[in-house]
Amino acid sequence: MTNEEAITTFADMLKRGEHQEAAERFNASDIVSIEAMDGPMARVEGRAAVKAKSDWWYSAHEVHAAEAFGPYRNGDQFVMRFAIDVTVKETGQRVQMDEAGLYTVRDGMIVEERFFY
Repeated sequence: MTNEEAITTFADMLKRGEHQEAAERFNASDIVSIEAMDGPMARVEGRAAVKAKSDWWYSAHEVHAAEAFGPYRNGDQFVMRFAIDVTVKETGQRVQMDEAGLYTVRDGMIVEERFFY
């Protein structure tokens, strides 16, 4: 699969709400995930660590609605924009998130995801 085909398929899966399935299919074994925050999940490396971070996020939030927009491409990188309506389970606070993810693709696989919010 070419990088262009991978980007299109990955983005389509995100738009359908298939975030976990997209990660399983396209995250490289050596993926790096970088958040715009401090703490233990600010930078995680490897497919298992990224999955653990994702599993934590889904267990800590109740998702009411989510939309994904893009991809906005530039060579082997692309941006997806996310609008997410969640309740933080620990506090009960409902939050509308507006977030962008910058993804880097190598050999049809996501090797880096970097989030901005």
